[in-house]
Amino acid sequence: MLLNLPTIFMMSGEVGLNHVVSPVKSFIAGGLSGMSVIAIGHPFDTIKVRLQTQPTPVQGAAPLYRGAWDCAKKTVTKEGFHGLYKGMVTPMLGVTPMNAIFFSGFSIGKKLQTPGADGKYGYDQIFKAGMLAGVFTTVIVTPGERIKCLLQIQAASTEKAKYAGPLDCGKQIYRESGLFRGLYKGTAITLIRDVPTSGLYFLVYEWVKVSLTPAGKSPEDLNPLRILFAGGMAGVIMWLAIIAPDNLKSRIQTAPEGTYPRDVRDVFPRLIKNEGFPALFKGITPVMIRAFPASAVCLLTYELAMKFLIWSASTF
Repeated sequence: MLLNLPTIFMMSGEVGLNHVVSPVKSFIAGGLSGMSVIAIGHPFDTIKVRLQTQPTPVQGAAPLYRGAWDCAKKTVTKEGFHGLYKGMVTPMLGVTPMNAIFFSGFSIGKKLQTPGADGKYGYDQIFKAGMLAGVFTTVIVTPGERIKCLLQIQAASTEKAKYAGPLDCGKQIYRESGLFRGLYKGTAITLIRDVPTSGLYFLVYEWVKVSLTPAGKSPEDLNPLRILFAGGMAGVIMWLAIIAPDNLKSRIQTAPEGTYPRDVRDVFPRLIKNEGFPALFKGITPVMIRAFPASAVCLLTYELAMKFLIWSASTF
């Protein structure tokens, strides 16, 4: 039996974020959504990291990149279009299971709470379940981001690149600094970045869906365009909240060993003193350009995959 996209979205059923769904189905749907995010968003992420970690120019000298567009042009000119996809293998291998764990963790977070009499969860419960999802993903996110960021700032024009690829990068980090001081460098700031903003992500998504739902209808019956808009807005709001700690994380994870011995307690005051408060928002332009489409596609893919999995389970 063939099932097209409109038919899947016409199916009603309690598959939205406000209902309990199987963690296994959430895991599969989340993995598919992660792949879609990387395909769309990685070039913007490369630009963001390069802007965040570019050297501070000496007084009177021009910065390496004047902005997002200048960074993109210089990257493509010197390294080709594929330069924007540097380090993509790591997030593709990492984000797929990470998103799977993220959505599965959110599902588990809901199961640990008691829904209302109508079987739905309150916004506070959705927020708490989202925060748990952020904790779950740290195991994969931290080493994956560490490797990705180092590969992204590695210029192709250097005489001899230090890292031959993701696997070589991971091996060198482990050999030089070990597991926790090396691959898991930046764990604390990753938790600070991801836990509250993951809760905010799901909260905003559900709130926008409810706001877009016509009277007498269910948020689970929204058409794809409204799902895309709700997902896009969730991504924009999340990244507005996440950009400052993300800047600190990028600096900690790409700095030479010993630069920030106390992690956040060292990098934050040093950044404010040397570059000022606006430096916390470096890279915000590519982030905002990427946030809406990447998050929109992520959540649409998740919703679509969930409906298909539920339909498959009931059909075969």
